[in-house]
Amino acid sequence: DATILIPMLSSLTKNEVLPIFPRLVDLPLEKFQMALAHILQGSAHTGPALTPVEVLVAIHDIVPEREGLALKKITDACSACFEQRTVFTQQVLAKALNQMVDQTPLPLLFMRTVIQAIDAFPTLVDFVMEILSKLVSKQVWRMPKLWVGFLKCVSQTRPHSFPVLLKLPPPQLESALNKYANLRGPLATYASQPSLKSSIPRSILAVLGLANESHMQQLHISSLNPSDTGSSEHGATPT
Repeated sequence: DATILIPMLSSLTKNEVLPIFPRLVDLPLEKFQMALAHILQGSAHTGPALTPVEVLVAIHDIVPEREGLALKKITDACSACFEQRTVFTQQVLAKALNQMVDQTPLPLLFMRTVIQAIDAFPTLVDFVMEILSKLVSKQVWRMPKLWVGFLKCVSQTRPHSFPVLLKLPPPQLESALNKYANLRGPLATYASQPSLKSSIPRSILAVLGLANESHMQQLHISSLNPSDTGSSEHGATPT
């Protein structure tokens, strides 16, 4: 029983705590919270065994199947951290998420924590958009469980997430808009802004139902402004 380790945790080093960390997460929640307090407190001599950032990363690094842990144990451990907002501040969360987004593979609960973070700290929205953009570059749609969370997050954070949505390939954008139909109209309106529209690929405009409209506008403009070569040809006399 890992309970007997709790009083000793404040005197252990990071390298000693990390191997037993999954066993601590597997404890009843109150005991895990006690363990967490000891880990973060550390000793006057050595300081904390783990920083709050390291705690969050360690929780996410646990692979339930490998450690024989129920997934709920890990989500409960995450929630216990979120309850301590003076310790797990938005800066701590941002730093932890920034570390985790570069991991391969991405932690299973990554998107859940991103959503929790923005619920707890709405001012993290711009930072979260950077995270979502990184996930697009990592082709998050190839990771089914994370993709579900990604879509939930872009839906919750609209209109901030519109630029991120427009970075998706057409099939994935179509999939996102089919799942969250309430995004389609506002996103099309956003993409219709003249300052943006010209820089959006036609394949994306097509998904939004804007491609034909864009094409017709181009035809209209070209008919109003015939090219110089065209006008000179019309005016040329045969020799």
